[in-house]
Amino acid sequence: MAKFAPAFFAVPLLLAAMPANAVEPGAPERLISYEEVIGIKARESFAGLTDGTKKFWRGARQIVDKFYAARDNRPIWINSGKLNERALEIIGEIENASDYGLARKDFRFPDLPAASEPASAEALARAEATLTREVLKYALYAKGGRIEPTELSGFLDRSPVPPDPEEVLSGLTSATDSAAFLRALHPRHPQFEALRQKYLSLRGDRPSYEDVRIPSGPTLKLGVRHPQVALLRQRLDTNVLDNHHGVAETPPELFDNALADSVRRFQKDRGLKADGIVGSNTRRHLNAKDGDKVQRILVNMERWRWMPEDLGSIYVWANIPEFRVRVVKNDEVIHAERLVAGKVQNQTPIFSDEMERIEFYPFWNVPDSIKVKEILPSLRRSTRILARQNLKIKYRGRKIDPASVNWSSVDIRRFHFYQPPGGRNALGFVKFMFPNKHAVYMHDTPSKSLFGRSIRTFSHGCMRIRNPRRLAEILLAHDKGWSPKRIGNLIAAGEHYPVHLNQKIPVHVTYFTASVSSSGRLVFRGDFYGHDRRIALALNGKTLRLSHGYTKPAAERVRTRVATTGNSDVRRSWSQDPFTNRN
Repeated sequence: MAKFAPAFFAVPLLLAAMPANAVEPGAPERLISYEEVIGIKARESFAGLTDGTKKFWRGARQIVDKFYAARDNRPIWINSGKLNERALEIIGEIENASDYGLARKDFRFPDLPAASEPASAEALARAEATLTREVLKYALYAKGGRIEPTELSGFLDRSPVPPDPEEVLSGLTSATDSAAFLRALHPRHPQFEALRQKYLSLRGDRPSYEDVRIPSGPTLKLGVRHPQVALLRQRLDTNVLDNHHGVAETPPELFDNALADSVRRFQKDRGLKADGIVGSNTRRHLNAKDGDKVQRILVNMERWRWMPEDLGSIYVWANIPEFRVRVVKNDEVIHAERLVAGKVQNQTPIFSDEMERIEFYPFWNVPDSIKVKEILPSLRRSTRILARQNLKIKYRGRKIDPASVNWSSVDIRRFHFYQPPGGRNALGFVKFMFPNKHAVYMHDTPSKSLFGRSIRTFSHGCMRIRNPRRLAEILLAHDKGWSPKRIGNLIAAGEHYPVHLNQKIPVHVTYFTASVSSSGRLVFRGDFYGHDRRIALALNGKTLRLSHGYTKPAAERVRTRVATTGNSDVRRSWSQDPFTNRN
């Protein structure tokens, strides 16, 4: 690429912001350099290269304009008519975007003439503006993700924090290692890096025992003898036992206890029912290709970009596909317990908030959705459901006799239905409140048997905890220094007692379907709500359109139209309760 000479291009441009120092009236205040001309043109070009409909780019336009003005319009990436070393370093890093789960094809680099041909000021300015745009795009994707979660589903209530364009540009211009600065924008959560390493390992073309496929056939379980059992051993890398003289004690075709244990471990890692039996569903997971696993890892890496950068020194973490709640303190899990989550039609939303209080022996205020869909049909036949469920009714603050109401002609939503505290209360003896627009929370439950199920999607949206007393003991010991005995006394009293926390505790409700265990195993969970599918479509460039609207007072219907290139549209619809109090 040709160098430009002379170094300064005599363009008489009047800069109103500069102090007046002209020697004669009408003379230019100063001559600007050729590189400043490029910077000025780059500011103009940048506005035309970005999407003015997106909030991030609208703000970026103004910030970029001010940034160049503050540096007297000197280019960031162009020196002496060519891309400088910083630009080449940045381009080299973005070329490796796929190493961090981003798509190299999403980035376009400046197009300049060959070194033997001189580049015009317009071409250099456009190259400057293009690289500025691509750097900011990379920063946005690395830190905030490529997808706006709420555009995929109202249940994915995450608001990723995008990078500050000024901080990105300032950091890059002052960093001694610009590539390292860009890499540092990716999530620093340990699970993100652990998943990234698994992704790098899996995406390579290399044969492995996972290439073994188990064809359709009979159910394989303990005691079965079949040629496919030998394939299953290969797939799960489970050798037969020998008698220490090189002779197998177990025929390879016999399904023995060691193989059953391997199958159960595999099923547990995939979020399946760990029964040690290989049926059609377990076969499908056994035959999953590395490409499928890579896609699921990328989906979960994207989810980490949506998470708050600082989760808190202590926080409550509920991972829905795992049906597990944890308390994490100083990056160590100090408590873990089973939970029950929302049904597919009453999904537990994915969001973060802060716990403010813990209520012992709470009231349960029945949400409108349950009033309309579950109570009203029974009330129209008989009021016996109220006694069965220990439900009380108030109207405008006053208790009423349900037999005096014609339930076929009134709007049941205008009546307040509730369960008083006690053993028959749907919330049990304690609930954990982190007020949010979805009106979901964690609580005890009288239905303890459901915790024995492997897939626990049974609630109306809230999260039921198997051992809520222990959770309360841990949180109140941390916040107030209370002993388990004091909490036991509160429970024994059997009275409604709200406890307001001194310091709010972060609560993160997540949907991670892939993780790496402490032993380094890649673990997959079931995609019960179908979020993986929606995210994967969006990451692969498919368009998803959501429309939200109430079709009935008690239900919200969400219609999703997924448009795919070269194929007919795939349409799905489902219903959910409106975001009111749910248990």
